[in-house]
Amino acid sequence: KGTIHLFRKSQRSLVGKLTHEFRLVAADRRSWKILLFGAINLICIGFLLMWCSSTNSIALTAYTYLTIFDLFSLVTCLISYWVMMKKPSPVYSFGFERFEVLAVFASTVLAQLGALFILKESAERFLEQPEIHTGRLLVGTFVALFFNLFTMLSIRNKPFAYVSEAASTSWLQEHVADLSRSICGIIPGLSSIFLPRMNPFVLIDIAGALALCITYMLIEINNYFAVDTASAIAIALMTFGTMYPMSVYSGKVLLQTTPPHVIGQLDKLLREVSTLDGVLEVRNEHFWTLGFGTLAGSVHVRIRRDANEQMVLAHVTNRLYTLVSTLTVQIFKDDWIRPTLSSVPIANNILNLSDHHIIPMPSLKAADNLNPVTSTPAKPSSPPPEFSFNTPGKNVSPVILLNTQTRPYGLGFNHGSAPYSSVLNQGFGIPGMGATQGFRTGFANVPSRYGTNTRGQPRP
Repeated sequence: KGTIHLFRKSQRSLVGKLTHEFRLVAADRRSWKILLFGAINLICIGFLLMWCSSTNSIALTAYTYLTIFDLFSLVTCLISYWVMMKKPSPVYSFGFERFEVLAVFASTVLAQLGALFILKESAERFLEQPEIHTGRLLVGTFVALFFNLFTMLSIRNKPFAYVSEAASTSWLQEHVADLSRSICGIIPGLSSIFLPRMNPFVLIDIAGALALCITYMLIEINNYFAVDTASAIAIALMTFGTMYPMSVYSGKVLLQTTPPHVIGQLDKLLREVSTLDGVLEVRNEHFWTLGFGTLAGSVHVRIRRDANEQMVLAHVTNRLYTLVSTLTVQIFKDDWIRPTLSSVPIANNILNLSDHHIIPMPSLKAADNLNPVTSTPAKPSSPPPEFSFNTPGKNVSPVILLNTQTRPYGLGFNHGSAPYSSVLNQGFGIPGMGATQGFRTGFANVPSRYGTNTRGQPRP
């Protein structure tokens, strides 16, 4: 017998979760139209696949793959409606917009895989070309064309509409645009239809149907069956060339890259932010595309110690929010520490010149080079003097070090305490030289660094 957990939540399976989310989408009336078109699409795909088998035409099969792509676009549209219904959660703090980006990327990649499959089958057919039956070839072409155009023009697919406008143009669009300019030069009234560039999905549907019509006529007139394989290759290349720019664009969004067309605007806004009152530095900035038309970013702003954090945060957010809808700004003040001298009295047994050769002193270089206004190192205008009485330790009480023990250093030192009048005239007997040099020092019993190390033993 198992243990009964009274307050434990039941775990749903993956199928149960998908069913729950599908019911959430189906509850919206806007989704009923998409579901209706999806059901008609499945029926149309079934008839087209049967006609492809009866006619033995690979060109009609390649054109049927465009109808299957329409089914993927309808699923993407449903996902877009589902994203608008869902709210950000602790797991998905930025929302669910990346799901529709992933759906567009998957749909375009699958369409390209279908085009590669058609190219592989066409290469095999060039070796052994089968006979093509044209009984239902033309009927299947017009059925697929009518349904594809009706689906594209009846349903507003926001993700694919955005990608088709934002992505770079395909080679088919460029060639058609050149032809459209020539036609619009003769008939200016057609410029609103053909310019600046046609819808890539409508364009590939019309181009594929035109290739199938040419195939039907050539087979009916001359029984030229190889044109079916050539038309299949042309449709596959057009499909691949149309879907590839969309895959690249959606893939860059998934990789969280910065869109190239907003880099200049972002640089301008960051320069404006760096000139705000109280802002010292803007660093660690990162901006990326969260979804189609949604830009997210984070930035660190260093401000002065006397600046108002909330005021600077409001100004920075106001400047960047015009372009970045999801923004994270971290404000931190300029924090610097100035080293100080300790005035605590030191025990006598710590500093004993008879036992220590070097006395560690606190470094004052870091404190001297700091500017109290900007907290940045300042360049000295002139070299420091040899001895200065105006030092940071002028207010510290002096420590008098007395040592009555003498050691036979043998270098001309006068050990022991000496009166202050004789301190300034104290000299060193330099070995090998008879002259002495006076040093202005405050210690009369400082041992020599090049003297003996231990008693009676010369230092090597």
